Amino acid sequence: MAPKQQAPDQSAQSDQPLAAAEAQRRVAAGEPAQDEAKQADEQLPNVNMTPQMMVQLMNAELAYKKGDWQGPYLTLMSLAQQTRDPRLAKRAAEMALSAKQAEDALAAVKLWRQYAPNSDEANQYYLGLVILSDNLADAENALKQRLAEATPGARGLVMFQMQQLVMRAKDKEAAVAMLERLVAPYGNMMETHVVLAQTALARGAKADAQREARAALQIKPDSEIAILTLAQVTEGEEQSAKVLADYLAAHPDAKDVRVAYARLLVNAKQYEAARQQFLALDKAQPNNPGTLYALGILSMQMNDSKTAEDYFTRFVDVMDKAPDEERDPTKAVLILSQLAEERGDIPAAMGWLDRLDTNDPKIQFGADLRRSQLTAKGGDLPGARKLLGTLKPEDKAEQAQIVLIDAQLLRDAGRNQEAYKLMEQGLKRFPDNTDFLYDFALMAEKMGKTSVMEKSLRKVIAKSPENHHAYNALGYSLADRNVRLKEAYALIDKAQKMAPADPFIMDSMGWVQYRLGKLDAAETQLRKAYQLRNDPEIAVHLGEVLWKKGQHDDARKLWREARAKDPKNDALKSTLTRLRASL
Repeated sequence: MAPKQQAPDQSAQSDQPLAAAEAQRRVAAGEPAQDEAKQADEQLPNVNMTPQMMVQLMNAELAYKKGDWQGPYLTLMSLAQQTRDPRLAKRAAEMALSAKQAEDALAAVKLWRQYAPNSDEANQYYLGLVILSDNLADAENALKQRLAEATPGARGLVMFQMQQLVMRAKDKEAAVAMLERLVAPYGNMMETHVVLAQTALARGAKADAQREARAALQIKPDSEIAILTLAQVTEGEEQSAKVLADYLAAHPDAKDVRVAYARLLVNAKQYEAARQQFLALDKAQPNNPGTLYALGILSMQMNDSKTAEDYFTRFVDVMDKAPDEERDPTKAVLILSQLAEERGDIPAAMGWLDRLDTNDPKIQFGADLRRSQLTAKGGDLPGARKLLGTLKPEDKAEQAQIVLIDAQLLRDAGRNQEAYKLMEQGLKRFPDNTDFLYDFALMAEKMGKTSVMEKSLRKVIAKSPENHHAYNALGYSLADRNVRLKEAYALIDKAQKMAPADPFIMDSMGWVQYRLGKLDAAETQLRKAYQLRNDPEIAVHLGEVLWKKGQHDDARKLWREARAKDPKNDALKSTLTRLRASL
């Protein structure tokens, strides 16, 4: 709501300049005051505001606030034509855009440009709309003029802006051809060849793209954007990485290139090499939030929780001191809470949750769920369940989530029968919630109700055929019970094709291979899974495969690692008993 204003004196309004009236309208609409420099650039007319015009403006804004766009749009267009004031045409364009009415928005923007021909903002809106409407002929003329009028120093930047704008067109082929025509007269510029390389890549002409990227480098050999373009159009990540590495050897201070090189190393799972690159970036530019976050993630990938915690803490501290709209510290704070929980420091885990942005209801809800889990883990199950009882979301999915967390707390406390009944009752409230049905299936299996589990998972698959977790869970259950192994393999194989990098699906595939007697294939899958995720259950499975292969010392080493991470792990206990093995 805008702050309340005193009723305007209508006798004074009759000869009030339109600029003052527009400022008052913006206050009433809760909008920021328009920048004075922009007003000067637009050469605003000095029009007197009549009481009738003021009433029309106010009524239009009130109607727009209530959800009507067309009436207010027509009012503002009419007033813009009467007064020749570009701000009114701009406001009409904003209303049409918010209603996703591109043709009406374009009409308003054309009027805006007519009354403010020097307005960069109006020209940007115009170009964007004509390109989105695939009226490329009009766009080409405007862009050609803009490029010709740009100063030599600014022309390269204009080209890159044009490229981003033009590639939004629906007819990509025509857009690429137009862009190539526009930049062709400026062949002596590095930026021209970068743009041509990008357009060649867009039309699948990789050889042309590489030739243009090399031409850009010939004009400006030290250009970071040129070498990044060459890396982008080079086939194969290994070759792209070599392009960047060679450049860095000659230009060690090229930060953007080093970031790109580090990301390629991450994609290649060369985590230590990637970390060295980010460490070099951190040394050159300490407390860069992007670098700190990347180092935190890499440390977690390398199972170095302590170092990850240090980097994420630095990241959050930097964000506290200098907030950045493009970066949200929420995920880092949640990771820090999780890391504190893993090392058994429940108060610290709670403390991190207190640093979350409580103005966002979704974040607040997620934080409250985590608090309940941490409270239970700290030994206060009644307090945890009481906290859950205070949450009263209107959203059905969030209501279901509360029941799931409540059941999980009971299950973790060994009260499986109560947890099962709670979920059984919840299923009546949320019959179409596939996440709830999936968790109910897992709970049913834990209770030994395998037929209920299988029926529930098949329902999940029927309702959500792309749910790879359901295929994996059903396949793993069959494999773990050593029944219908061909079907188990087919289910897990389908899940793995949907999510090939999921370590838990790799674990399931290794386990079914083990059950099928394919010990080497099982070991390969389980080692890949354990490398990606240092999880106790994966360690238990890999240990059993090694035990069966006669590698008892290696198996015991893995089981000791699993016990250190989760001393109460049921899978470890049952495996040691079944194999009559000791640590």
